[in-house]
Amino acid sequence: MSTTDTGETPETARTPDPVAAKRHIGVAADGELGEAGSQLSTAPVETAMPGSFGGVRGPGAAGWLTWTAREVIGWARWFWRQLTSMRVALILLFLLSLGAIPGSLIPQSGTDAQKVADFKDAHSLLGPVYDRLGLFHVYSSVWFSAIYILLFVSLIGCIVPRTCQFVGQLRGRPPGAPKRLTRLPAYATWRTAAEPEQVREAALKVLKRRRFRAHVAGDAVAAEKGYLRETGNLLFHIALIVMLVAFAWGQLFKSEGNKLIVEGDGFSNTLLQYDDFKSGNLFSNDDLTPFSFDLKKFTGTYERTGPNKGTPRTYQADITYSVGAYGKEKRTTVRVNEPLKIGDSKVYLVSHGYAPVVTVRDGKGKVVFHQAVPMLPLDSNVTSQGAIKVMDGYRNGQGRSEQLGFSAFFVPTFAGAGKGTMFSQFPALDFPVLAVSGFHGSLGVNSGIPQNVYQLDTSQMKQFKDSKGNILKKRLLPGETMTLPNGAGSITFDKEIKEWAGFQVTQQPGSDWALAGAFAAIFGLAGSLFIQRRRVWVRATTGADGVTVVEMAGLGRSESAKLPEELGDLAALVHEQAPTKTDVDEDAADETHPDVEPPVPAEGAEK
Repeated sequence: MSTTDTGETPETARTPDPVAAKRHIGVAADGELGEAGSQLSTAPVETAMPGSFGGVRGPGAAGWLTWTAREVIGWARWFWRQLTSMRVALILLFLLSLGAIPGSLIPQSGTDAQKVADFKDAHSLLGPVYDRLGLFHVYSSVWFSAIYILLFVSLIGCIVPRTCQFVGQLRGRPPGAPKRLTRLPAYATWRTAAEPEQVREAALKVLKRRRFRAHVAGDAVAAEKGYLRETGNLLFHIALIVMLVAFAWGQLFKSEGNKLIVEGDGFSNTLLQYDDFKSGNLFSNDDLTPFSFDLKKFTGTYERTGPNKGTPRTYQADITYSVGAYGKEKRTTVRVNEPLKIGDSKVYLVSHGYAPVVTVRDGKGKVVFHQAVPMLPLDSNVTSQGAIKVMDGYRNGQGRSEQLGFSAFFVPTFAGAGKGTMFSQFPALDFPVLAVSGFHGSLGVNSGIPQNVYQLDTSQMKQFKDSKGNILKKRLLPGETMTLPNGAGSITFDKEIKEWAGFQVTQQPGSDWALAGAFAAIFGLAGSLFIQRRRVWVRATTGADGVTVVEMAGLGRSESAKLPEELGDLAALVHEQAPTKTDVDEDAADETHPDVEPPVPAEGAEK
């Protein structure tokens, strides 16, 4: 077998000059490939902007109207082709990524309105500019929404016609062989004694065995392979649309709320129960999943020694929950990164702290306050601060109604007196201490202005002082009491210390679709990059001398070193069924013919 008249092997199938090989698929140097080189891709052919769509304007008003209609329709089609081109889609995708940058770097009103207000106060010049540009609400701004919608339309306008064209290609057959196979990037040829029909039959079996779609077209076998490339390309674009829809759906209908719950207390998934809550623009209260749960116990253990001292080993909340108004109560444990899933909602464990139980009595010994007071951690060792507010039922030593407030610091493991200010050495309850200082007067809770429950507004209050005029403050151990002056009562740090857990309840519709779209986009992109769509033709014809001439050629979407190698392998398999016939074989047959006498050796020749 030979690939040319000079005896090349199929493994070294020749490749034409690089300039010809790199030309756009479907356009040969002289246009001879025709249909054989077309439709290897479903990408739309981009057209240049013509100077005029209306052509020659006819006379009169009718001619002007006709010309104007042609112009409008022509420009509309041109703009649509540009919008649905891959170049514009990539530009829009880049602009979308670029527009998301300020959404990550600049405080957003939908996430933290307080940070936005602080930013405006700190930047009197940039604040108004950012506000006009919509940089404090990037994802709901007009310009970001315009990019988002244009990208969405561009992808759909690109995918729909390409999908229809690709389905048509799958339903059709590979095109017949071009007239001159020598023009193709990979080519092999040899002469064989087998009949052309036998060669085509053998080639058809070989190509189908290699998973080519093949059929006999005229004097050649036409085959095609690599449809997964275009499938991957379409899958990638469809996955992008799925991701865009999922992200938009999630942003519009999402909800996120936080709730601090002390051991023994519960929570019902209603808007009024949350400490803070934010949601998407189209979210409504009816979208909240109906459920409730109680925090039975929080368990936290920590590393005692080594470089990871203080690192949590066990961090879990034991809860009982029920779904709906009459759901059966169930027990479960919520851990970090192991949320409780109820319908479309997920309950995450996000924080933890201590809630010392405090009892406050008035001057007559009447209990006016008795409950666990959550403290907010300040460091990794759970040094905490908080406020104790007695708003109702208290009367001072003179019998006048007042309000009490106590500024409190709590440490689970006290460093010891004389070792600095209140700070904790370890997050576990090894040596708990509560430091308090008291105020009396008005807490300002009746002014209608929202207050932080963990801080005191002392603008309308006086601080308690001892008999020497010093500020009254004391560090209390569990069970100890600080007596207020002038018969104002007392505050007791009870021996019971509860723990609290912070939960975040999120409802993010579309997240599963976004994840599926991301994986599909990765697989689709990999298929479109690493799978090559190619065509192979095997032509078998009878030559002028009556010997069958076999020609094999291959064509791919782009120049690739693998195409000649694959064609060489296919040619070798076909060659096994239709081996090469050469003149040497004919001479050898004549030498072995029985009617031919062997030559007589000359005299003196060696025997």
